[in-house]
Amino acid sequence: MANTKDIRNVCFMGHGDSGKTSLGEAILFFTKNSERHGKVTDGNTVSDYDPEEIRRGFSIQSSLLSFNWKNAKINIIDSPGFFDFAGEVKQAARVADCSLIVVNAKSGIDVGTEFGVDYSTEAGIPKVFFVNKLDEENVKFDEIFDDAREKFGVAVCPVFVPFIEDGKTSGYIDLIKSKYFVPDKAGIMKEAPVPADFESKVTDYRHILFESLAETSDELMEKYFAEEDFTDEEIETALNTGIKHGNIIPVFSGSATTLAGIEYIADSIVKYFPNPLDKINEKIYDGEPDEDGVRKISDVKIDETGAAAIFVFKTVADQFGKMSYFKVMNGTLKRDMILKNANSGQNEKFAHIYVLRGKKQTEVDELICGDVGVTAKLAATNSNDTLSVSGNTEYVKINYPEPFLTYAIIPKAKGDEDKISTNISKLLEEDLTIRYENNAETRQILLSGLGEMHIDVITSKLKNRYGVSVEFSIPRMAYRETIKKKIAVEGKHKKQSGGHGQYGHVKITFEPCDENPGLTFTESIFGGSVPKNYHPAVEKGLLDCMGRGVLAGFPVVNLKADLFDGSYHDVDSNELSFKLAARLAFLQLTGASPVILEPIGELKVTIPDTIVGNIMGDMSKRRGRVLGQSAHEHKKAYTIIEAEVPMSEMQTYSIQLRAMSQGRGSYEFRFVRYEELPNALSPKVIEEAKKYLSDDEE
Repeated sequence: MANTKDIRNVCFMGHGDSGKTSLGEAILFFTKNSERHGKVTDGNTVSDYDPEEIRRGFSIQSSLLSFNWKNAKINIIDSPGFFDFAGEVKQAARVADCSLIVVNAKSGIDVGTEFGVDYSTEAGIPKVFFVNKLDEENVKFDEIFDDAREKFGVAVCPVFVPFIEDGKTSGYIDLIKSKYFVPDKAGIMKEAPVPADFESKVTDYRHILFESLAETSDELMEKYFAEEDFTDEEIETALNTGIKHGNIIPVFSGSATTLAGIEYIADSIVKYFPNPLDKINEKIYDGEPDEDGVRKISDVKIDETGAAAIFVFKTVADQFGKMSYFKVMNGTLKRDMILKNANSGQNEKFAHIYVLRGKKQTEVDELICGDVGVTAKLAATNSNDTLSVSGNTEYVKINYPEPFLTYAIIPKAKGDEDKISTNISKLLEEDLTIRYENNAETRQILLSGLGEMHIDVITSKLKNRYGVSVEFSIPRMAYRETIKKKIAVEGKHKKQSGGHGQYGHVKITFEPCDENPGLTFTESIFGGSVPKNYHPAVEKGLLDCMGRGVLAGFPVVNLKADLFDGSYHDVDSNELSFKLAARLAFLQLTGASPVILEPIGELKVTIPDTIVGNIMGDMSKRRGRVLGQSAHEHKKAYTIIEAEVPMSEMQTYSIQLRAMSQGRGSYEFRFVRYEELPNALSPKVIEEAKKYLSDDEE
């Protein structure tokens, strides 16, 4: 096959347990691209092949299913349904040309469905719904369809719908051709007469379909208002056009378990879904970032006969090496071709090119424009990188969700810290939603992820891939100390031990200083009581002490120190003596009303309008101050609340927000400044800090 117009790149999205992986499995089996009809519960699907996925019984990464069907090359990218793996979904959406959002026929439109629509809209790709699991009892297609139109608009239209009697599906109707089908045990659809009590529903559904199709052209709109019938060819052309331009969100249905409707959706992918050239243009960066780090974005025409360029959308890095998943964005990629990385500037040779069906690799000599494949051993290439002949093109990167759930990780075996760091770096290559930090201030290794399940999977990979076991704890807060009143103190260091002794004597005024977060050091000495050559030693002594305050050992900030008097000895004074004298003076800050400062963050939380009151109440419990709220610009019935909240109250917020919003809420949180910790909370913080100080000293 050598025609980009025959390629279909489809991303499967949807809520967990909607049956995305099972649908991919059913399509592979029905089209005879797999010898068995695998089941997720049996751990034998083509798509979920990772040991973690088999053990857990659900997808944790996007996988590629490439196969041929009716003169088309189809690349299904099966993405996870759990929110903790949203980065994998965004990767898949970036290179897909259409999304197939799978809906559970029993649970209906849920938060995973909504996210599928949001991710597709963000990626600028058309959307299609597939209502799955219609072999089960008490299914509710009509309610799901009505709910979808209410939530996502009149673009939602029926194409292949079930006939349901007493909560059970008896057959399906192709609304395009007005033909009724009953599936046999192999999923083969046998034509049958339309049930009498289904005829009025069919008429209603066809009316909705034609109303939606009429929006795709003036000619069809005229025929619709004239109440003229559309031809099958007009319907199919309009459906293709409507999907391609996003004017139509068609609804298909079936069962991945019984294979009912599987042939129809496979055929529809070929007939109606867009090909890579339907996009016409791709988004690229134009020029360097501005002073705010923002880059201008422009369009470049996709040229299947032009110079080769690829975009790497996913990386898998394990103990066996690194695999780079990519889409050919322009031209044709051939074996042994050398492309230049726009980010690293290095050349990469494509010694081997593969197409994937699950974990099965098939080597090919070339991949044409629009196709998706994998290569190994790219030395200086990671996810989000662009490689091209010139090295001057850079496609717009994937916008990954930021991880805000952070834990301190502790190795179970002593001396495993280096192993953790080495192997976490490999996981960072394949998952750009992980953050890892060796925090020098709190002396902790910090790991951030999108949720508890995400963190759990990361630690499982550390253990099973690399033999490193870890435990978790809540991270320590990076508090600060400062003083609230002015105080004059004296520090004298005197030591005589035979020969030259040590002598340093300083008098210092300490006071708060909001202008400088660090130390503001001045001298107002008259008469040379402390020679000028010792002034830097006094300042250095104070700076050394500021790393550990007098209340709980936290760094001291916003401090002004004025050296106004002291004395020295002609023989025994030296720099060390004055550093030690400054330290003795610093320790007397206990008399300057020292206080603990806590970090405050700026919170921006996006939630459904229905739970605004609950979120406000929860924010009050977290000592938060609401700054304002506004309607979301793009998401209907969503509100954005902005507030300032102590960071110590936000450490597990992602878990609580997910519970309160049923997964629909999201947030951003950034440190802004330090504020005084309420007096009532100080004793506990000081007690905890002193315990950690003891542990660190041990």
